[in-house]
Amino acid sequence: MDIQSAQFISSSADTGACPSDNLFEYAFIGRSNVGKSSLINALCHRKKLAKTSSTPGKTQLINHFLINHSWYLVDLPGYGYARISKDQRKILSHRIKQYLTHRKQLIQTFVLVDCRIEPQSIDFEFFKWMHSMGLPFIIVLTKVDSLKPKQLNFQIETYQNTLAKKWHPIPETMISSSVSKIGIKKILEVISTLNHQLKKAD
Repeated sequence: MDIQSAQFISSSADTGACPSDNLFEYAFIGRSNVGKSSLINALCHRKKLAKTSSTPGKTQLINHFLINHSWYLVDLPGYGYARISKDQRKILSHRIKQYLTHRKQLIQTFVLVDCRIEPQSIDFEFFKWMHSMGLPFIIVLTKVDSLKPKQLNFQIETYQNTLAKKWHPIPETMISSSVSKIGIKKILEVISTLNHQLKKAD
């Protein structure tokens, strides 16, 4: 897939305020400061489509970007630690879960995790919740350009071994880098294939 156009459409505080059309949606989510905005910009070949920040927790609304006038890329608030109040974290958690469980247009969720650090319990708690709700998701290891091949292979094996203890088959796991563009083509291929299959099914 080649992205010809990417346009910001809306920021919504709840699912009911999201775009009312029926275009397919692909959501991106992860722990705060996982590199989500940078990856979205890399996917869309834009530098400032999604706002990046060194301060965790900047994304607090459900952001819709219209891609190629045919589907939506959805930037969700990060889960976990951020420099916001406990009450605000509860609001964001509800906002995220409401969208993921009620948005009929949602086709696939890409859950981003930082490849540079060991597996975090909060990520696996989120994986578990997604699985318990029957929601499809793909794990995307971000910032892989910062690791040497041997280190990266070790991290991939660590995640797969940990996942294998809880699920069979294990969730699909991909790698990515907004700097070197590793994995960008693969993520877009996944989306393109799903769009094609769903349109053909209609």
